[in-house]
Amino acid sequence: MTIAGPFEGVQKVDRRSIRRGVSIAAFAFTAPFFIAGAVGIRINASTSLPLGLYKETTDFRATLIEFCPQAPYGGFAAGRGYRSVGNCPDGAAPLMKPVVAKAGDIVDVSSLGITVNGVLLPNTAPRDKDSKGRPMRPWPFGQYRVQQGFVWVASSYNPWSFDSRYFGPLPISIIRGYLKPLLTL
Repeated sequence: MTIAGPFEGVQKVDRRSIRRGVSIAAFAFTAPFFIAGAVGIRINASTSLPLGLYKETTDFRATLIEFCPQAPYGGFAAGRGYRSVGNCPDGAAPLMKPVVAKAGDIVDVSSLGITVNGVLLPNTAPRDKDSKGRPMRPWPFGQYRVQQGFVWVASSYNPWSFDSRYFGPLPISIIRGYLKPLLTL
C-alpha cells in the first residue's frame, strides 16, 4: 500500500515561466499610470487636493498647478516623506497645489494663516511641527506684494499641507503644468 504525501501531483514549475508571469503582472499594473501621464492625466492621492484625476490644460488661467519644488524645499519635503518617488530632477514626485495669489496680489503670512487681498484662507495656519512631531519653520510672517513672474500656492483642503506657508512664493518658471479637475471624490 502506498500513501500519497501532501505534495503528490505537484509539478515542478519552470523559473522562466514564473519570471515571465511576474513581468507581465508588473507591466499590467504600471502601464495604466504611464499611459495616463502620457495623455496628460495626473492622479492625486495626496490630501492637499480632492482625491481623483486631473487633466493637464493649456489654459494658463487654471488655478491648479504641478511643479517640482526648488532646493532646499524640494529635498526637505522628499527627505521627510511629503513627496514620493517621482520624475522631478531630485528624484521625487512633483507637487500639485492651488494657486492662491498672482502678480499684484497682497499676501499676508501670519500665525493665523495666509491672507490674500484681505481674505484669510481656511486651513492655512502654519504649524510649528509636522504630523510626526518634527519641527517646521514657516515662511517669515509679514505682508508681501506678489512680484511679476511669481505665484503663491496653498491648500485650504488640508491644514498639514506643505505649501507657500513654508516655502513662500514660487517662480512661474518651475510650473510643469496647469491642471483642471477631471474626476474627483
